[in-house]
Amino acid sequence: MTAMDIFKRTMFYFAVVVIVVVAVFPFYYAVITSFKTGTALFRVDYLITKLDWTNYAAVLGGRNFIRSIFNSVFIATTTVAFALLLAVTASYALARVRFRGRGLLLMVILAVSMFPQIAVLAGLFELVRFLGIYNTPYAMILSYTIFTLPFTVWVLTTFMRDLPIEIEEAAIVDGATPWVIITKVFMPLLWPALVTTGLLAFIGAWNEFLFALTFTASETQRTVPVAIGLLSGASQQEIPWGPIMAASVIVTVPLIVLVLIFQRKIVAGLTAGGVKG
Repeated sequence: MTAMDIFKRTMFYFAVVVIVVVAVFPFYYAVITSFKTGTALFRVDYLITKLDWTNYAAVLGGRNFIRSIFNSVFIATTTVAFALLLAVTASYALARVRFRGRGLLLMVILAVSMFPQIAVLAGLFELVRFLGIYNTPYAMILSYTIFTLPFTVWVLTTFMRDLPIEIEEAAIVDGATPWVIITKVFMPLLWPALVTTGLLAFIGAWNEFLFALTFTASETQRTVPVAIGLLSGASQQEIPWGPIMAASVIVTVPLIVLVLIFQRKIVAGLTAGGVKG
């Protein structure tokens, strides 16, 4: 190994270390801060010196924080289920069925995802009020599904195009209907893409704040981001950084666990189609 190869490898590992530190350090420091109380919150420490669970007890003992977690789980899970169901069927039509305007329809679907949330907030609010689902979880499920569908449809359409046509032709010869082809033939082959898009949709619904704040009025209907955002009331003298950090750690850990569980599928889903042959 030449000196240049050693230098390149050293710089590569150095860049990896820098990226990992930049990505992980904010969460690591949030964990450290979540175990501090009083004036210790303003002391810079890089190691956990004491496990003080006061902040976690204060957050979990709050009136509706546990309820907010269950609200977020229900809303995010239902959003993923609806988004994947609609996206799989739509991607089958867009990838396998020939019809005029298919390319234009795909571009329109992609263009929908380019609109910022604030631009459609007023229209969505009127739609939610008209449907009578204001201050219910279904208002968030509807809005999250609308914003999640373009991404899931586009990604799954790309994956479905790469599946061999011979598999579909063999299923048709055996008398399979389009629904059977989707559920029994294609979906087992699309698991990496389904896991990747589903997890990204779950994270987006779990972390969303603007719609959750606008479409809810009561504490029992709030999601976790809104509950964290409203931890500091107007009557408090200072922002409760300790409980906020504890709440942030509580709601981030499930996402980390999901990523660790499905990491193989995620990698396969993100890299599939990148190599032909």
